[in-house]
Amino acid sequence: MTITLTQKERMLLEDLKSSEEICVVKYANYASLAQDKQLKTLFENHAKLEQQHLNTVNSLLSGQIPPMSQQNNVQQPQGDENASLSISDKELCTDMLMTEKHVSSTYNTAIFEFADKRVRDILNHIQKEEQQHGEAIFKYMETKGLYQPQ
Repeated sequence: MTITLTQKERMLLEDLKSSEEICVVKYANYASLAQDKQLKTLFENHAKLEQQHLNTVNSLLSGQIPPMSQQNNVQQPQGDENASLSISDKELCTDMLMTEKHVSSTYNTAIFEFADKRVRDILNHIQKEEQQHGEAIFKYMETKGLYQPQ
């Protein structure tokens, strides 16, 4: 299926593309920097999902409606709850949590600007996955004592 994008829709997708490119790079780089094996796996999994998001946004930019992925459940890797963490792991998590908040917000804005319901549904699906990424990072941090909500 093909779509015709307005100038504003194209601009929003270009912003999303930039955000997804950054997420792919950050998750891949942070996976290599993470000290904790559980965190490394979490970041590697998120890097793969972010690449899928980038591919979807690129398809939309080319005027194609891609099929929606049904893989929206991010598996929380299991690890040793008592593993020692370096300060850098906390910094990596904090940065990625802030990144996910920003990216989710960017999708939220875009969803309200698209006329085509199919595109809105796709962007909503990706936004849900972004929120799940943030939730997984939050849960990891909370479990490791790196984040205490007040």
